[in-house]
Amino acid sequence: MTDPIALHARLLTVDTHIDIPWPDGASFFETTSRRVDLPKMRAGGIAAGCFAAYVPQGPRTAEGHAAAFDRAQAMLGAIGAMGRDGARLCVSVADITAARAAGLVAIIPAVENGHACAGEPGRLRAFRALGARYLTLTHNGHNALADSSNPRPDLGDAAEEHGGLSPVGRAAIAELNRLGMLVDIAHVSKPSMLQAAALSCSPVLSTHSCIRALCDNPRNLDDEQLDALGAVGGVVQITAVPSFLVAGGKAESVTVADYVNHIDYAVRRIGLAHVGISSDFDGGGGFAGWHDASQSAALTAELVRRGYDEAAIAALWGGNFLRLLARAEALAE
Repeated sequence: MTDPIALHARLLTVDTHIDIPWPDGASFFETTSRRVDLPKMRAGGIAAGCFAAYVPQGPRTAEGHAAAFDRAQAMLGAIGAMGRDGARLCVSVADITAARAAGLVAIIPAVENGHACAGEPGRLRAFRALGARYLTLTHNGHNALADSSNPRPDLGDAAEEHGGLSPVGRAAIAELNRLGMLVDIAHVSKPSMLQAAALSCSPVLSTHSCIRALCDNPRNLDDEQLDALGAVGGVVQITAVPSFLVAGGKAESVTVADYVNHIDYAVRRIGLAHVGISSDFDGGGGFAGWHDASQSAALTAELVRRGYDEAAIAALWGGNFLRLLARAEALAE
């Protein structure tokens, strides 16, 4: 019988969405109360993590846009500074595989919320220069690029604003393609998601979502969205947010089995090549059995129990995401 612990240790594991403390927080290099730090990543056999420069949705004024752009750059700088003392900043697939070979944890920067580019797609180049490998088009609340799956009435949002992507959003996707950055459709409305999938030259992905057929949450992907994702070669990275996994789910009651049910559903619906793993740790993710990065081998054990072989588990734990990243690099100008 396969030893899941030994198998897990062999994998190049990638958690595709982790939040960082901001503006202040505990050191990444020491054991802390946070769900992710370098000791926990090592203990849990996590070889690489995508760390998000998260920008909350705010007013779309000149001042609001300037603050969002500045915050994203500052956060990307902080993420880049994590690449030392046993970790390495990685801005390409080659960097990630080299870090793994050297026994170093790969730090992969990303930006969460297209509000960060201040409504100007040209500013995405500044993010790529700081290492960012994907942009999540929206967060909670519509922005200048697209409609969100979760409108913000407190910011004046109607149910829809753009009917999906705006012209600025379409230009932003073209720019992301040119830069070799992935288009992340987590948080966007269904029309936004379907339009982005059809428009992007590089396959889109959701870095942290679950399956709507199993849990009716607006942040989850329904069957039509899953089919569209599969058709363009994209990936859904199943995430560990309890309320996305089980209706009304709480951290203490949701289990690893509940999580892998979402993987199973997506694999059956659109195929193994289009499914992956993420946590959204320190941004809402975590439940009984996968409370923090140190417990990550529990997912591998459950996948082994359900009959997934090593090649399949390697694809889920990072291989599929790295394939998309390599495709984006190949298509970039």
